[in-house]
Amino acid sequence: MAFLARSRVLKAVNAHQATSAAASPDRSRTIGAILVQAGRLRQSDVEEIRTYAGKTGCRFGEAAVQLRKATSQDVEFALARQFNYTIIPQASVGGVDAAVIAAHDPHCRVVEELRTIRSRLLLGWLNKSQRNVLAITSAQRGEGRSWFAANLATVFAQAGKRTLLIDADMRQPQQHRLFNLQNEVGLSALLTGRAGKDIAHRVHPQLRLFVVPAGLLPPNPQELLVREVFDFVLDRFSNQFDLVVLDTPAATESADAELLAARAGAAVLLMRRHYTREVRLLKAMDCLRRSGTEVIGSVINEY
Repeated sequence: MAFLARSRVLKAVNAHQATSAAASPDRSRTIGAILVQAGRLRQSDVEEIRTYAGKTGCRFGEAAVQLRKATSQDVEFALARQFNYTIIPQASVGGVDAAVIAAHDPHCRVVEELRTIRSRLLLGWLNKSQRNVLAITSAQRGEGRSWFAANLATVFAQAGKRTLLIDADMRQPQQHRLFNLQNEVGLSALLTGRAGKDIAHRVHPQLRLFVVPAGLLPPNPQELLVREVFDFVLDRFSNQFDLVVLDTPAATESADAELLAARAGAAVLLMRRHYTREVRLLKAMDCLRRSGTEVIGSVINEY
């Protein structure tokens, strides 16, 4: 399957048509009831908000914000509970970086584009492939690989897929920063026998998303990646998770991405509009094809 995605950040076009069913809300629990139960509203506040909403014709959440009885974050919290949908706050402690928009603002248009890509990967690749490991790569730095990998892994987890995101960029890792994780122990330690099976960090107890950071930067990342132990690690993880996403370095700046994509077997190639050089892109495609990797899609990032 090939697909091309493009918008201000992402917009899917030229792909197989696919749809994903939205989660059914628990309509027996109103926003007001949820916020009262959570201690964010009093019952008297609920009655005042309902009266105001009836007079103005706006929704309960809008009325609550206008009356300053609740914040927009409170409303998002209640909606997430209604739809059994986990929202992780944007915060340096107990939250995620602003770049992981699918986690802290899942209702925005950008995330809808990511869900479209998720659906097309599900129907066109994941449900048909014998291997569930996907490398995210690009021709050069600054094209948004880590951003895309983090958000794609998040929307897969939001769909109920047990998802593992591995930061395999042991040159300029980003996932520990995006998910506010410690980076002392990670993939580099795992490949040298200095880490146990608990290396994967669960991002949130209600979200089936796990992250393996890169760990301390080794002087020999390529030598670690060509070891047989890496194949063993990927095989073990692929059996434990519905999807394994690899965040890789730039394909034309080292052989790391080629090695990782070959180990994965499938890759999505990211490029950035008005930034990616054609000669670099063609070189990256040649490297991936030479390694026997199936390039299942490409994404144009306009962010």
